[in-house]
Amino acid sequence: MNIIYTTFNWILGLCHNLCKNYGLAIILFTFFTKIILLPVSIWVQKNSIKMVKMQPAINQVKITYFGDKDTIAEEEHKIYKKYGYNPFATIIPSILQILILIGVITVIRGNINDGSYDLYFCGIDLALVPSVSKGLLILSPLMAGASAFLLCVVQNAANVLQSEQSRGMKWGTMAFSVGLSLYLGWFVPVGVAVYWICSNLFSILQLYILNLLINPRKYIDYEELERTKKELNEMGGVENRKKSFWSDEAKRENADYKRFFSIGNKHLVFYSESSGFYKYFRGVIEYLLDNTNIVIHYITSDPKDAIFGMAEVQPQIKPYYIGEKKLITLMMKMDADIVVMTMPDLENYHIKRSYVRKDIQYIFIPHSMCSLNLTMRTASIDHFDTIFCTGKHQREETEKTEIAYHLPKKTLVDWGYCLLDQMRADYVENAVGDRKTILIAPSWQKDNIVDTCLDELLEALEGKGYKIIVRPHPQHVRQQPQRMEQLKAKFSSENIEIQTDFSSNDTVFQADMMITDWSGIAYEYSFTTYKPVLFIDTPLKIMNSEYQRIDTEPFNIWMREILGKVIKPSEAGGVYGVITEMLGEADKYHDIIKSYANEYVYNLDHSGEVGAKYIISELKRIIENKKVGKGR
Repeated sequence: MNIIYTTFNWILGLCHNLCKNYGLAIILFTFFTKIILLPVSIWVQKNSIKMVKMQPAINQVKITYFGDKDTIAEEEHKIYKKYGYNPFATIIPSILQILILIGVITVIRGNINDGSYDLYFCGIDLALVPSVSKGLLILSPLMAGASAFLLCVVQNAANVLQSEQSRGMKWGTMAFSVGLSLYLGWFVPVGVAVYWICSNLFSILQLYILNLLINPRKYIDYEELERTKKELNEMGGVENRKKSFWSDEAKRENADYKRFFSIGNKHLVFYSESSGFYKYFRGVIEYLLDNTNIVIHYITSDPKDAIFGMAEVQPQIKPYYIGEKKLITLMMKMDADIVVMTMPDLENYHIKRSYVRKDIQYIFIPHSMCSLNLTMRTASIDHFDTIFCTGKHQREETEKTEIAYHLPKKTLVDWGYCLLDQMRADYVENAVGDRKTILIAPSWQKDNIVDTCLDELLEALEGKGYKIIVRPHPQHVRQQPQRMEQLKAKFSSENIEIQTDFSSNDTVFQADMMITDWSGIAYEYSFTTYKPVLFIDTPLKIMNSEYQRIDTEPFNIWMREILGKVIKPSEAGGVYGVITEMLGEADKYHDIIKSYANEYVYNLDHSGEVGAKYIISELKRIIENKKVGKGR
């Protein structure tokens, strides 16, 4: 600050020598600072244009991966690198403005004290402070506030980045800027207010000059921007409902947050991202409820999670609604013996292991039977202590990953898959006999069946005597409603059903055969029904670019040839012959699939019991160790 003070004092003195008037010197000084900082302003202008230019791509990522926050963050980072965008560039002018303002205040106060300048300007003593002198000097903060208001109005209309902000953000920025100007203008010398007023007015002039020299419309596709904004808005992705501090939801969250930490000696905590994740815990939790008195603290980021209704009739369950932002601090302050999650990437992103307790055992429960090595990001489970493995392929992958990356060994539990157990139980209850029904169940990834060959499949099967049910991924229904309506208009008949209601799994159980691409539903279907799957060989979705470093072929790749056949999208027109052949070999497939289900899925039909018994034994061990520690 001494360097800034000396420099500013010298420049202000130079300006005073040129015009022989302190007020004019401040105006000239303000103008010079704008000239000196012009390269920075140009850089910020270009950076802001980059931000808006790449916004359609970012919106498209949010559309494509709607709800998958980690993938969205990863893809956004790639876009930033592609465009060479620096997200911190937009705050640089504010930092510089604050430094300059502090410097100006220091210089003017210094000049007041040493009496080296005549501080009058237009009959006004620039050394006076409105809060002390009052009177007509009240105009000083009012003019400072008015100039800030005018600058915000212009920026909201003409600034390439600010004009794209939400209305709430614009009004919030304006309120802060005007409020700060009024406050500072009341407590600083009038000379500082002169600088602030001139700075705001020069910023308006500079903005229009920059827009003229570097016109955003030459670089930004505003039509595409509006299209993606509209699509995101329809999906609820642009104007996300935010919790205000006084909303019922925020109050509920705060109350649950306090209640969670008010309870001491918590043994077992489950975390669920939304209501739909309970199905992966269900078998374990039900066994714990039926056979123990362990209190289950269940955190969810879904305010409408069904767990709250369950807790009303099951006092052992203590549910808490904690939104994603507050979850960050809750996890950092976690105090429990065991934490169970289906969410990967612990420690890799915003969710960290507890800073309060280093001895918490974190258990990861997979939400599919797929290859962990292929379908999850690099290092996504490295920071868990225990992995519940659905089958020996997941155990092998985890062990070989530890060897390849020199990781400490985790506890690997031969668990199984609770969701599959439930589906198998439901299938026995809902089996309906021998129907020739074909279920088409695409995955949600780039170039899936819907995007590549669904029309060809339906055209090839239409009128061939099969009942065809198309069960698109929920994201297709959500994001491509027009496409779904087009399919219904083109193909819906008494033999072809385009299904967009996912409240029931009956169609999965009723189907005699499934057609999919890389969806994990293939294994759930086959290992439940022992019926075959026809795989369309669309491009493989690879979440872990380093998967080949692990010395084992991913389960998703080699198992397809066991469960059925694989054809290319270009061969969709000949699918009728392939299906007829596969259905004719249904008995052979039944025996093969049954043997592989027994071999590659641990503890079929009682994985919940196995997982729960592991947790029970670990809690007993932890409690005994605590007793021994206290005894010492």
